[in-house]
Amino acid sequence: MAVPSQGEIYLVRHGETEWNVAGRFQGKLDSRLTKRGVAQAKAYGRRLAAIAAEIDTLVASPLGRVRETTSIIKSFGKFPETQWEPRIAEVSVGSWDGLTHLDIDARWPGRLDETTPFDWFFRSPDGESYDVAMERVKQWLDSSQGIVLAVSHGLIGRLIRGAYLNLSKDDALGLPVPQDVIWRLAKGSVEPIHVS
Repeated sequence: MAVPSQGEIYLVRHGETEWNVAGRFQGKLDSRLTKRGVAQAKAYGRRLAAIAAEIDTLVASPLGRVRETTSIIKSFGKFPETQWEPRIAEVSVGSWDGLTHLDIDARWPGRLDETTPFDWFFRSPDGESYDVAMERVKQWLDSSQGIVLAVSHGLIGRLIRGAYLNLSKDDALGLPVPQDVIWRLAKGSVEPIHVS
């Protein structure tokens, strides 16, 4: 486990975006939060406001959908100044960023054959590899201290929880990524805190 036993992380995925609804894979690209996504961010903010004073550090991916979510969360309480952290930015699928499965199949026939619902992210010809993404996650976990609120993404959130629990690649990639749960990482376990 990378995080000291006295450390604690509250991990949040950004609210639903227009591209989440459309089935487009964002990677390093961005789309705006939907009305539902704004409501999800507000629900995070209301729930986290109760512990805002206890949070030592607020870190967030520098990508737009997380900036938007973080701004909404912070409007509900007195949180620490945001530190924009590229190590918890979403995994890039390279030239597949912004595309749907149909787009990928049309442009790269057969490239997604024999993939699982999760490992396809790492089949892009110019995307980030699992090992590279996991390494940056582990470096971030190693540097985390105290009580941390981290606002991030779906796929990288799987890797953060997987690294924290020392899961295999398949088990880490199979973790759920709802947009109405705060994940509490503490004392070697991960528990969901439902906000809706």
